[in-house]
Amino acid sequence: MDTEQDLETRLDHVFESIATAARRAGRRPEEVLLVAVSKTVPAERIAMLARLGVRCFGENRVEEAAEKLPAVASLLGHTAFGTLRWCLVGHLQSRKAARAVQLFDQIHTVDSIGLAVRLDRLAAAQGRVLPVLVEVNISGEEAKYGLAAGGWPEAVEQSAALYDAIEALLEQPHLSVQGLMTVAPLAANAEAVRPVFRRLRRLRDDLARRYPAQPWTHLSMGMSDDYQVAIEEGATMIRLGRAVFGPR
Repeated sequence: MDTEQDLETRLDHVFESIATAARRAGRRPEEVLLVAVSKTVPAERIAMLARLGVRCFGENRVEEAAEKLPAVASLLGHTAFGTLRWCLVGHLQSRKAARAVQLFDQIHTVDSIGLAVRLDRLAAAQGRVLPVLVEVNISGEEAKYGLAAGGWPEAVEQSAALYDAIEALLEQPHLSVQGLMTVAPLAANAEAVRPVFRRLRRLRDDLARRYPAQPWTHLSMGMSDDYQVAIEEGATMIRLGRAVFGPR
């Protein structure tokens, strides 16, 4: 298992890379939130990273999070644990939505009207407004989840369907839509996915004009192989697993 020094070395490198990419784009590094993706990472290493100052963690699976979060709380103590934010960054099946609402501070992967309606009902039952991001399949890959946007904005019919779906999500009173999320295609060269990130930012900007009452604050995009390009294109959240925790 990594030592805390190993984690700190990787974390320092990530923060240096974030700062470099942000400055290239004329942005402040503080505008970019690191979401440490802790899928398959044991509670002990998560607690180490939390002690190094990381405050936002992303989990892919509801069941895994349900097991790990109490263990992390036990290692850190409930006061320190209470300062952490937990995001669901993996696909959410509707049947697991109730547990997800209990566990997570934010859900990045709202990808259908049906899921949004269910989450809204569950959040209402808990007396809370749940922060969410709308997952958009901006690249048009068949294997990807998310609202279809492969032809946006040129494909008029598809664009209309996308706007209709987003309007339906915005109508859910116990969901706070805070921005967009996407998963870029795998590519040997990060520059190859720059257009994907650029299109998501353009879509976010268009939605901010259409629906100005909504805080379109966040673009959750960029992972370990392409996060610097994502930052240059406007990412406010980057989801890093291997870059922080090392190979799984």
